[in-house]
Amino acid sequence: MTTLVAPQRSSDVATPRRPVTARLAWLGVVAVALLLAAVASVAFGSRVVSLHEIVSAFTGAEDGIGQAAVLGRLPRTILALLVGATLGLAGTVLQAVTRNPLADPQVLGITSGASLFVVAAIAFIGLSSPMAYIWVAIAGATVAALFVYAIGSLGRGGPTPLKLALAGAATSAAFTALVSAILLPRIEVMDDFRFWEIGGVGGATYAKVALVAPFLAVGTLICLVSARGLNALALGDDVAAGLGERVLRTRLVAAAGAFILCGAATAVAGPIGFVGLVVPHACRLLVGVDHRWLLPCSALVGATLLTVADVVGRVVARPSEVDVGIVTALVGAPVFIAIVRRLKVRAL
Repeated sequence: MTTLVAPQRSSDVATPRRPVTARLAWLGVVAVALLLAAVASVAFGSRVVSLHEIVSAFTGAEDGIGQAAVLGRLPRTILALLVGATLGLAGTVLQAVTRNPLADPQVLGITSGASLFVVAAIAFIGLSSPMAYIWVAIAGATVAALFVYAIGSLGRGGPTPLKLALAGAATSAAFTALVSAILLPRIEVMDDFRFWEIGGVGGATYAKVALVAPFLAVGTLICLVSARGLNALALGDDVAAGLGERVLRTRLVAAAGAFILCGAATAVAGPIGFVGLVVPHACRLLVGVDHRWLLPCSALVGATLLTVADVVGRVVARPSEVDVGIVTALVGAPVFIAIVRRLKVRAL
């Protein structure tokens, strides 16, 4: 006699048996770390600010240099939190959509595509509107991602993690060379873009935060709504389709959310790499692979990581500073090498 077993839901299959209390505890730990990172971000810089001065700045009890330093660093802290959360979330979605453990906005050439489109628009059509920068960066991120996926899909085996990583590296190198070729004859704008291309959150203002916040909110909402579908994709396209999931629509919608996040973050902070690579792997160790937990955790850890990297960059070279894009590269490059060397990691 044959026994028919009903198929399990994608969320049940894709999620390891990890207690909800343990996941909540880890989210609480990450939230506390995020709060400490935010406090450190407003406290440390060319001048160290005491906790009393931080409290006074928010209560308006006193006026002084310390309070002014706190209020001046606050927009930078907010932008670092937003961009870090964005990159962590986008990296998790990209790894799920491509089923590629090496997926990252910079590794796949997405941030380079956004940079190229912004630079080309400024140089050739005189683009000057900050809002237009964001739209152009999103378009560049989308075009670059589709180009890399198409190149990585050629040949036998389809878009394997190694082929996508190689295609992304080659595309990123080509786009970076094109950006340099566009900027070299234009000395008047080269200095500004030289620092922007490294990636950083210096020079943040409330106006810049308010400009990019709606794009980040829309991209985040799209990614979070796609969580159940991403759980199904983790089982493979055939199984996901058998469970009633519209595979192509789910992949396109989730990827669109990631492209919006990558483009907006790149437009406002430059191409910051490796956050989207490191964060998803760390979060899977904490809360498992269920994207209903993994996506919020990735946003919190990404915000914490980028904020801490920004603080480190300000402290190690005081009174000057090291751009956050350099710090994240120093942290992320060894992790990238370690993931590549794990022979068993071929797909998610």
